[in-house]
Formats: sequence, structure tokens, C-alpha cells
Amino acid sequence: MVIFFEGYTMILLNAAESRELDRISQEKYQIPSYSLMTRAGEAVGDALVERFSDATPDVLVVVGKGNNGGDGFVAGRRLIQDGFAVRAVLLGRATDLKGDAARAHAEFRASGGNVIEASEESNLEAALVKRPTAVIDAIFGTGLNAEVKDRPRRAIEIVNSFAVPTVAVDIASGVNSDTGAIMGVAIRASLTVTFGFAKFGHVSYPGAGQTGELRIVDIGFAPRAIEEIAPRGRFLERADLQHLLHPRPENSHKGMYGHPLVIAGSRGKSGAVLLASRAALRAGAGLVTAAVPESVQPIVAAGQAELMTEPIADRDGHFDGAHAPDALKMLLEGKNVLIVGPGIGLTDDTKRLIEWLISDASERDRAMLIDADGLNALAAIGCEALKRARGPVVLTPHPGEASRLLGVKTTAINDDRISAARNLAERTGSTVLIKGSRSVIASPDGDVYVNSTGNPGMSTPGMGDALSGIVGAMLGQHMRPLDALALGVFLHGYAADRVAQRIGRIGYIAGDLIDELPAALEALSK
Repeated sequence: MVIFFEGYTMILLNAAESRELDRISQEKYQIPSYSLMTRAGEAVGDALVERFSDATPDVLVVVGKGNNGGDGFVAGRRLIQDGFAVRAVLLGRATDLKGDAARAHAEFRASGGNVIEASEESNLEAALVKRPTAVIDAIFGTGLNAEVKDRPRRAIEIVNSFAVPTVAVDIASGVNSDTGAIMGVAIRASLTVTFGFAKFGHVSYPGAGQTGELRIVDIGFAPRAIEEIAPRGRFLERADLQHLLHPRPENSHKGMYGHPLVIAGSRGKSGAVLLASRAALRAGAGLVTAAVPESVQPIVAAGQAELMTEPIADRDGHFDGAHAPDALKMLLEGKNVLIVGPGIGLTDDTKRLIEWLISDASERDRAMLIDADGLNALAAIGCEALKRARGPVVLTPHPGEASRLLGVKTTAINDDRISAARNLAERTGSTVLIKGSRSVIASPDGDVYVNSTGNPGMSTPGMGDALSGIVGAMLGQHMRPLDALALGVFLHGYAADRVAQRIGRIGYIAGDLIDELPAALEALSK
């Protein structure tokens, strides 16, 4: 996705916040609603000409009955005034239009625009029989929250079949603006022009795949209205994170940059410990100690010379839940972050260990990150147990792990990762990452971030272990959990993007990403 800005930074709004921005701007700050509609529609028309200058001989505007349709009529009028041939298909009757949308329709007609009213399915097929050279999609806006059916559904299917440049007004019709879910069917836009701020649906899959290029334009919302709404959503980009990276003083020493304790591993899964530990070292941790089942300690110790290791009592290759806590208590002093879960397996002993870590090892100045089988053990004992933790907790589930924590199907997580992350953060009091393309971060205070980095080549073993180490290193360097997750997730994907660009998008592995971290950090800091 290519994003163009005209005004505001990459704050994300949900549908309710979008409506409130409109309402406050109009009612409290006396900005005329039709002025906003005019600027919006004209921006759409101008964007079509600028981006697809060779595709304007025959422009089709497909409009719904709401204000999104009004924006479409204004865009059509703008194009007619600029000398282009434009026709409109209204999915309904002109008598259905109200307020600003009715006014925009009248002005479009007055400018010479032709409107075909497709109030029946048969009318629609006839109205859309001629293939245009470009389409403006003004069927649904950001308020869509039900499955698309009947005439609108058929109109979207026909528009997609044209395979011509398509500009969506505010959001591609059929995409849920809060979640990115496709509500049955959605326009495949070449360019989306949205107003004031981006919406969660623009940057969250699968809706992000329907957005095309995204252009954010300032149409004159009241700045104070934006301040009153105080949106908490962000699309993380490089500029958002550079303030977290600081040059190290010349007289640095390793004690200044944190000491994560990695509690991980089991027989056959020593690699998870090494990946998490190496990633923490490469992400700048001053010291790293790995506490592992004693049966795998020699393997881990041999795998990374710079890593300190401690053998912990085990049973059948896993941590011994009855005896491991006594050994771990002796290791906690001097460790300012715990990285728990990679490769530990799911046993009764693991569950007992997680319960002990939550109740006894968590401290106000010692953050705990739980990942992988640590999360599965947490799901088995109930994620509400985290309310007992005395220190900050970070959870990093993939959708399957999140589904077990929340007691829902994985499809429900993937359908709405924004709400799932918020729900999990609220239920546990933790800062939460739900991993995947466009990973979602949610804090218990209501912040929601969507990450912009990463690529399909990351779909390989060990990437999650590496991420745990990276975020753990940031927590150890005294970042608050939200900042540590934001920087860690962005850096993880950014390093992967650099590797993919250098050696290819398929076939690189977690170790390649980890080795790229120092160069990626250096590049981000500039």
C-alpha cells in the first residue's frame, strides 16, 4: 500500500469517531456540512485525474443513497466542470436522497450529468452494461456494519469485473471500517481517498487488500474537534518510533541496557531459546541469561557463546513445576525482564510454573513477556490470573493462541483482530500484541496500534521467538510496554523487509532476520 498525506498524520479512526468528528465540526464549530461534502467530493475527482489521467474519457460514478453517494455526485460534478464525460448510476431512486446528498444530486444534474436510477435488479444490469474507463465507488461509507446484499452486492461484482481504475470514496464499499472485514463482497479499489484520518479498515487485512493506494486529504474538519475526540489509534511508521532510539554515551557499559531472563525451551525445542536469546542480544540487551531444563542446557550453552545459561530441574525434558521455582527464585535478582514461553511445551508442570511466575516472580520494576506455550498454559489456567501480577505483563499471541485465551474460534480473531486485542488487554490488564500481517497492539488504557512493516517471507519457524527476544530487550532498556511492543514489532518487520530486499522474499529464516537487527536499528535511528 502506498499512502499519500495531505494534512494529518497517520492516526486511525473507527466509525463512531468519524461520525463524532463530523458532528462536532458542524454543530459546535459551525462548519457547514455541505462545505465538507464539497471538499471531499472535489478531492476525489482531482485524485482520479491526477492518478489516472489516461482513464478519464468515460467515468462511471456508482452511488448509494447516503452521504457517501453525495460525495460521489460532487466528484462527478467536478469532473464534468473540468471537461470530462461522466455518468452516474444511483442504487435507488432520487426521491430516496435526503439533505446534502439530495443537493449534490441536483447540482450534478444541473451541471449536465446523467443519472440512471437503478431501483430494480434488472435496471442495474442494464445501467452497468457499458464498460467505463474509470469508476468512482460511492456506494457505502464508513458506517457499513452488515453483509452487502441485493443490488449493492451485484453492483460491486459488476464494477470489479470491469477491471478498470477504481477510486473509492472514503473506504472501498463492502469493507468494515472498524475491522477491515469484507462484508460479503467489496470493491477492489485502485485508489482510496479518505478524509481527515485513515480508518482501521484501510490498514487491516483483508480490507487493506481492497484499498489500493490510500490518499488522506484535509477537508476542513475543526482542529479542536479532533482534539476533543482524542483518537487512540495509530498506524505505526518509522517517524512514530525514532524518538525511542537514543545514541548511547561513549562511557556505556553492559549494565546500562537491561538483563532479560529467558525462561524457555524443552527437549527438542532448544532452538526456540537460542532464537529468543540471540534476538535479545542483537536488539541491544546488555546481558542475557537463559534458564532452561537441565537436559537441554549443554545444547543451548554451545549454541551462543555470549549467552549465559542456567540449568533448571526438569521432568521428561520439560521444566519440573514442583522444583523449578526454587531454582528460578535465585536467578531473579538483577534481571529486569522475564521472557517466558518459547519452546517450553504444554504440561501440568508448565501450568504450575506459569502460575508461580505470575504470582511470585512479577514485580513492579520487572516486566514479564509471555509467548508461545506460555500462552497456552495461561489459557489452561485462565487468563484472568494475570490480574494477580504485580508488574507489567506483555502478551504476544498469534491468532490461534489468542483464540484459546479468549475462548473463541480462531476465525473470530482473524475477522476482528482490533476488537480481539482490545478485549484481551482489558480482560488481563496486559499490553497485547496479536501477530500476523499488520500486527495489532492494544494497551489496557485503550491505545490501539497497527504495524506497517513485514512481508510474507516471515511465514517461517522461529519468527515469533525472535520477536519475543526483541521486545524483551526493549523492555529491559526501560521502555514502557506499549513503546517496547511498538518499536519491537516495527523493528522485527523492518529487519525482515531489509533481508527480503537483499536476498529475496522467500527462503530467508529467523536467523537471517536476527543478524540484520543491528543494521536495521542503525538505519532506523537516522
